[in-house]
Amino acid sequence: MTPPALPDRARVVIVGGGVIGCSIAYHLAHAGWTDVVLLERDRLTSGTTWHAAGLMTCFGSFSETSTKIRLYSRELYAQLEEETGQATGFKPVGLIEAAADHDRLEEYRRVATFQRHLGLEVEEISPREMSDLFPWARTDDLVAGFHVPGDGRVNPVDLTTALAKGARRLGVRVVEGVSVEDVLTEGGAVTGVRTSTGETVEAEHVVNCAGMWARELGARNGLVIPNQSAEHYYLITDEIEGMDPNAPIFEDPASYGYYREEGGGMMVGLFEPKAAPWKVEGVPRDFSFGKIPPDWDRMSPFLEKAMARVPVTLEVGVRTFFCGPESFTPDLAPAVGQAPGIRNYFVAAGMNSVGVLSAGGLGRVMAHWITTGRPDVDVTGFNVDRFRPWQADDDYRAARTTEILGTVYAAHTPGKQLRTARNRLLSPVHDRLVGHGGYLREVSGWEVADWFAGDGVHPVAEPTWGQAPWFEEWKAEHHAVREGVGLMDMSFMAKLRVQGSDAAEVLDRVSAGAVTAETGMITYTQWLDDDGRIEGDLTVTKLGDDDFWVVVSDTAHGHALAWLDRYVTAHASDVTVTDVTADHAQLNVQGPLSREVLAAVTGADVSNEAFPFRAARWIDVAGAEVLCVRITYLGELGYELYVPADHALHVYDALLAAGAPHGIRPVGLKALASLRMEKAYRDFGHDIDNTDCPLEAGLGFALALDKPGGFVGREAVLARKEANAAAGGMGQRLVQLRVLDPEPLLYHAETVYRDGELVGYVRAASYGWTLGGAVGLAMVSGGGVPVTPDWLRAGTWEVDVAGTRHPVEVSLRPMYDPTSERVKA
Repeated sequence: MTPPALPDRARVVIVGGGVIGCSIAYHLAHAGWTDVVLLERDRLTSGTTWHAAGLMTCFGSFSETSTKIRLYSRELYAQLEEETGQATGFKPVGLIEAAADHDRLEEYRRVATFQRHLGLEVEEISPREMSDLFPWARTDDLVAGFHVPGDGRVNPVDLTTALAKGARRLGVRVVEGVSVEDVLTEGGAVTGVRTSTGETVEAEHVVNCAGMWARELGARNGLVIPNQSAEHYYLITDEIEGMDPNAPIFEDPASYGYYREEGGGMMVGLFEPKAAPWKVEGVPRDFSFGKIPPDWDRMSPFLEKAMARVPVTLEVGVRTFFCGPESFTPDLAPAVGQAPGIRNYFVAAGMNSVGVLSAGGLGRVMAHWITTGRPDVDVTGFNVDRFRPWQADDDYRAARTTEILGTVYAAHTPGKQLRTARNRLLSPVHDRLVGHGGYLREVSGWEVADWFAGDGVHPVAEPTWGQAPWFEEWKAEHHAVREGVGLMDMSFMAKLRVQGSDAAEVLDRVSAGAVTAETGMITYTQWLDDDGRIEGDLTVTKLGDDDFWVVVSDTAHGHALAWLDRYVTAHASDVTVTDVTADHAQLNVQGPLSREVLAAVTGADVSNEAFPFRAARWIDVAGAEVLCVRITYLGELGYELYVPADHALHVYDALLAAGAPHGIRPVGLKALASLRMEKAYRDFGHDIDNTDCPLEAGLGFALALDKPGGFVGREAVLARKEANAAAGGMGQRLVQLRVLDPEPLLYHAETVYRDGELVGYVRAASYGWTLGGAVGLAMVSGGGVPVTPDWLRAGTWEVDVAGTRHPVEVSLRPMYDPTSERVKA
């Protein structure tokens, strides 16, 4: 067969003709970008799309981005046939999600309340009502169900064909039988692709939608896309008498199964708790429409439990028992966005078995990102630049994949954590954390203490939505920092050394704050995009005229590196960025007695006059040269110590010994969360994200709007500020709230009401041991009315926790130490 002729160039080349690639092509065309070529190495849908189960369900996510992506997809699939003439097989037969225990009931009630806020029609129903809607399932032992009448099913092959047809009609070229061998770059930017025909297609943008081959394609350009294929199973029974083709989809995650009509029989799909990775060394290039030999011995227990939920499936024959590959990422979130280090190389892969139901909305998001240069939804949890090189290792992917597939259907009770592929990154003081009884959890690959059980005590914790026995340890650590002194290991924070003759100029330009004004000072600042939206929330310490210390959160590690590299490369600046995260421990001494402890281990003058708030000095601490910065993320007098890793244990021990007379104690992440939440300190990727303007997020104080030379995003922020002034205030604001009843707990995504009207939801929360109730940060909208202090005071405020509303107080100012007198003491 003669390969098709390829154009010499295209504005965009999309690699991969699965449902994701075709959706991006379709949406680019609708955005007016029709000079697009989609290259598929075999035929459309080959790989994983062709055998997808075809569920189009929206229920179950606490993510606004994911929910809106699915809702958009559902709406698009319902109307695509009218536009293209190609059926998609979409049938809104409805979804029933079963809650088999009270933990799942609590989770689903919280999810349902949140997703109703975003427009999903979902109602709680009884086991009897579940049986009425899906009489084949045994429901007598279930607690409740959640019914979404607009959800349904779709034919993956027909859907992909419709998207490709819609793209072609607008001018996109879809070429089958041609693979991309390499993505070509020059000067840190995409220039085109080299294909299996030997031809080169020049391109301004390339989009890696290669599915389970995305990791290998990306690796040729040094990119980390750690998706891994795993065995994924479903069976289809023989015909079942009375089987209704319009029956709803039924899901019982506790039984590992989903169930829907197929050809007069029933499809039983599985998400088993312990999965099997497939072809860790690399997926065969000629694997297109293949199947994997099923492992009956491994799957039998899971299959039996799933089929027992719908007993009729045990009474009829099995027409098909299918095993095929699905691609999963280490954190069960997709890998999307602009690749770090290569301008205009985009990625959309790692769909974690929800590619079909996400494809419509994700295609729209990616098309917007490519055509405008920025996403219009929160992508902080999805951005491909979050991954680190060690996550691409074969052993890591193999171990993590055995567990991550099972989390699709696992209960998401607070306190649950992954157990595979652990101990990848250890703090220099890791042994001390273990010795003090630290309950360790994974934080961006690091083993970090959540709380401490005490010296020599083995910590134990059971996941729960309510209060747990270890809350007493958490409470004691919180009060130690508020009233005395605590020692916290935060070595997981990302630390960057930025040096060079252009370092000051670059950092001053990308930072919204005045970060270069004074040597020996730390500045809290944001990095913004051209639209004045937040891309980074961090600190910059000026060590010298051409030497800076930048600290960002662990979750923003890769994004900060990529953002800074992109600017440096684009402007050909003389700047060297060195990642020194592993070279230095970060030990934080925090609390009103922290000065006494620090003074006992250094000869430096740490008095308020000699070492004021925001000062940074190289000092001797217990014989080690340490960068000491007087700053806090907990709302008290405190110091961050950046200690060379080989001196960290000695310094840690010296601080504990010096603090013993003052009652010092190790402090974990739970206390970090509760302390910072009481002070309403922000956390990028949790309560602020890339869709937020710093003015709405309450960060206007950190902007140096009048600094010479300005900063990236300044004009957009000024325009927004002027518009807000003309309107009498901002239309939405990030507010702090506290539940007046001390019993309910907040986690994330609880909806907020003013005078009975829904106005927003909680983005992040913790318990406030000093304030006496759960505390959170919520973005609330005035619905056309400016959100002002008067508007807040005039309303009666409530928060919905699992279907029950509780009175709350709200504030624009921090409820704890609003003037920061304690911080500056």
